[in-house]
Amino acid sequence: MTRRQAIKTAAMTAGAAALPEAALGAAASPPLAGALNVRQAPFGAKGDGKTDDTAAFQRALDTCGAAGGGAVFAPAGNYFFAGVLNVPNEVALVGVARGPISHNGLRDAGLPKPTDGGTTFLVTAGAGDDGGKSPAFLTLNTNSYLGGVALYYPTQPHDAPVPTSFPYAVHMQGKNPTVENVELLNPYQGILAAGNERHTIRNVTGQPLYRGIYIDGVVDVGRVENVHFNPWWSGGDGPFAWQQAHGQAFVIARTDWQNFTNSFAFGYAVGFLFTQAGMGGCNGTFLGCGIDAANQAVRVEHCQPYGLLFGECNFTAFKGDNPSHLVCAPTFDGALKMSNCAFWGPTRQAARIQGTGSVYLSGCDFYDLQGPSAALTLDGTGGDASPLRARILGCEFWRDAPQIEVTGAVKGVASSNVFRGQARITNNSTRQFVVGDNVAD
Repeated sequence: MTRRQAIKTAAMTAGAAALPEAALGAAASPPLAGALNVRQAPFGAKGDGKTDDTAAFQRALDTCGAAGGGAVFAPAGNYFFAGVLNVPNEVALVGVARGPISHNGLRDAGLPKPTDGGTTFLVTAGAGDDGGKSPAFLTLNTNSYLGGVALYYPTQPHDAPVPTSFPYAVHMQGKNPTVENVELLNPYQGILAAGNERHTIRNVTGQPLYRGIYIDGVVDVGRVENVHFNPWWSGGDGPFAWQQAHGQAFVIARTDWQNFTNSFAFGYAVGFLFTQAGMGGCNGTFLGCGIDAANQAVRVEHCQPYGLLFGECNFTAFKGDNPSHLVCAPTFDGALKMSNCAFWGPTRQAARIQGTGSVYLSGCDFYDLQGPSAALTLDGTGGDASPLRARILGCEFWRDAPQIEVTGAVKGVASSNVFRGQARITNNSTRQFVVGDNVAD
């Protein structure tokens, strides 16, 4: 096996065990055969938390890129960056972590802080810019990789009512970029996966304050796995209160055959936001995901007619004004299918569905509804020529209160559902909407 092959294979598998503390200094051997140690000559990164290590890292990355590919290893340390990094094609940038990372010691005394150990990047570039002028802190390109590091923004005020804006922490472009085992502790914006093919985002944790992951312009299958966004950096008032009012965990525009599995977000205004930004919407599969403490757990503005397919998911939305687990906006024009999902928590309404698209809810449960409205409202806003299509089949409504209200141009069926108390369905559709074979007390 050539040196280049060995480096690439080791970088992508990232299977070596974490090194003991004594082996993580400037003279340490990297856990990847043949990798360049950014602390050693001729690169000389300090990792002392105060020296700007931008140039040292970029020299090491460019050296690997010029050689046709390889890995740059950053031993345990606190690396300060006043600038930005670009990871060339076929290059991996790796720290010491080999699994998911979390540091909530800045919020909870006695627990690990981001500067206590491991490979931590202290990011400061672009303060005050949300990405309109400045690039992301780190850009990944074709077949490049980021793994085993924590990204921490030390200048982000911990108690400010409005957080400082920054560009995205990571921009994934090109073909097959990968982010794995990375903590985004407190960026304003986390990952921009735009203009790429086959991105992989795996084992990513943290508390992005405004946007967690934004996906757009992806025309080949992208994968997001085991993401966990939780307010480890800041809870209560300050930035977290702002996040609950304005934050968007997962924003998804044009992406084809997107796969999303086992991912979770807590405390955002919107959990999943499906929209478009000039190239159209999404089609994809979303399995085993959860959104907690949102205002709108899932909001669909646009998606492709091939559909958003959700299965085995949990959604709770009970924060802010007029919360709802599921909202389809009047612009909703694609297809949404949800099976075996639970909608729970003290919300006003389980689902508000408008537009001209198609919605299918099967085997879902609706708990803990607090509002006076029906649990599920279907409002065909497109008129008789463009009706909303809806199938509500085999669901259970756990509150003895109005279950379904149908208005406007809605075409479809509500059948085989189970109700607590009496059946309370208001059907004022101007198209054919069939109600039958439901079970009530």
